[in-house]
Amino acid sequence: MSGHSKWHTIKHKKGALDAKRGKIFTKLIKEITVAARTGGSGDVDANARLRKAVSDAKAQNMPNDTIDRAIKRGTGELEGVAYDEITYEGYGPNGVAVLIETMTDNRNRTVAELRHIFSKNGGNLGEAGSVAWMFDKKGYIVVDKVAKSEDELFEIAIEAGAEDMKDDGDVYEIFTAPDNFEAVNDAVKAAGIEPQAAEVSMIPQNYIKLEGGDAKQMMKLYDSLDDNDDVQKVYANFDIDESEME
Repeated sequence: MSGHSKWHTIKHKKGALDAKRGKIFTKLIKEITVAARTGGSGDVDANARLRKAVSDAKAQNMPNDTIDRAIKRGTGELEGVAYDEITYEGYGPNGVAVLIETMTDNRNRTVAELRHIFSKNGGNLGEAGSVAWMFDKKGYIVVDKVAKSEDELFEIAIEAGAEDMKDDGDVYEIFTAPDNFEAVNDAVKAAGIEPQAAEVSMIPQNYIKLEGGDAKQMMKLYDSLDDNDDVQKVYANFDIDESEME
């Protein structure tokens, strides 16, 4: 990281805190429900998105009956709320691009809450298409450097279909096409490596360096968006020094 914390590094450091706040269960249940509905099947073997959602839920020690109920709400076997998936776009301090993936049962409520969060934290909600072009959809896998040598990991990843691997301080970052994510992630795990993070994500094409008041305000904006019940994921292209983070 060379003294820097890019947005996705910060996000994964926050993961443990999210779990403590209990927010993660709400988001995972929504994702399981929608994955079961949109994937056309409640069978994890036949539905890749659902398989990933259930795997993430189990990693957070979600009880099996909670997972089963979420799947059944998605397939219609149990009554449940119908969620719409909507992506919103906006700008944070100093022109930082922000993408927000939501699942909501009330679009008007969600957009009003997001607009309020942006205006309160030095940003503004943008039009559809205003910042999405600054991100690429990629499979993203993070591996601790102590797990494998760079050459070994590179060979495992590339042979399984990865596009690129980068040295990012104390971790290696593996990037894949979305369709190859599962194969590469499986290959990494088959080599006895448990990734620190593994997901299909929106990766910024470049980063905006923030410091001082801008850095502080961006973290407030990020946290406020991430805490919203309708928000599933927040992507942004900011980069903040480790010293600023502390």
